Amino acid sequence: MDIRAFQQLIEQRYGARDRDRGTPGTFMWFIEEVGELATALHGDDQANKEEEFADVFAWMCTLANINGVDIEKACEKYVEEGRVEGFK
Repeated sequence: MDIRAFQQLIEQRYGARDRDRGTPGTFMWFIEEVGELATALHGDDQANKEEEFADVFAWMCTLANINGVDIEKACEKYVEEGRVEGFK
């Protein structure tokens, strides 16, 4: 599955509820998941790390969806030569 397909899957499953929650509430859920990822990264449980990375990415997709951002398109700046000034 590519990034766009995953983002669309998140939209189909959760889009209406996510829009009802709005950006501030969704951002709080995202930050909570980032905290869980931070905790997982300090441990040795690989399955937990994978789960938390997936959760963070899913919530990031949710934020992108309710704010009209196509993540795959946004990430093109990292693969197209000459698009990112100052990128190291």
